[in-house]
Amino acid sequence: MSNPFSINGGACVAMVGKDCVAIACDLRLGLQALTVSNNFPKIFNYGDVYLGLTGLATDVQTVSELFRYKVNMYRLREERQISPQTMANLVSSSLYEKRFGPYFISPVIAGINHTTGKPFICGFDSIGCIDFAKDFIGPEDLFETISQALLNAVDRDALSGWGAHVYIIEKDKVTKRLLKGRQD
Repeated sequence: MSNPFSINGGACVAMVGKDCVAIACDLRLGLQALTVSNNFPKIFNYGDVYLGLTGLATDVQTVSELFRYKVNMYRLREERQISPQTMANLVSSSLYEKRFGPYFISPVIAGINHTTGKPFICGFDSIGCIDFAKDFIGPEDLFETISQALLNAVDRDALSGWGAHVYIIEKDKVTKRLLKGRQD
């Protein structure tokens, strides 16, 4: 039996810069070597927080809608936007709750905490273990670095590719760019 994480392929990466974060994903949806779609987004916006999901496509869609619901409930109860750190705890506890029958996804969170102004990224395994990182470069250098990292990774992986979406998130603006990659 094949690994459920690699059935649909995909790549998602986040990086921290000086007062900014970036998150990028490829656009390919496939079934092993068969390409099903070349425009399957894997980054979802929840207010000021971005969640990247790779893995089994059905779980990606299910989990993105689950977190849309949970973030909306948080917004209604707390009467404020969810912070990236709170979103990380929400994702971690939600995935841990399903640890005996986990979602086959690899989540990545990126955002800027509007209270402190600090950039935040983290990744998770399938049962909610959080992995934090801290680095600092400028927004344009960050765009170039994350673009090259993602494009070089998908060039080596036949189950990923067909371009990418890159989001550069700064305190006062979000820039979304489309990268053209190999399409073979």
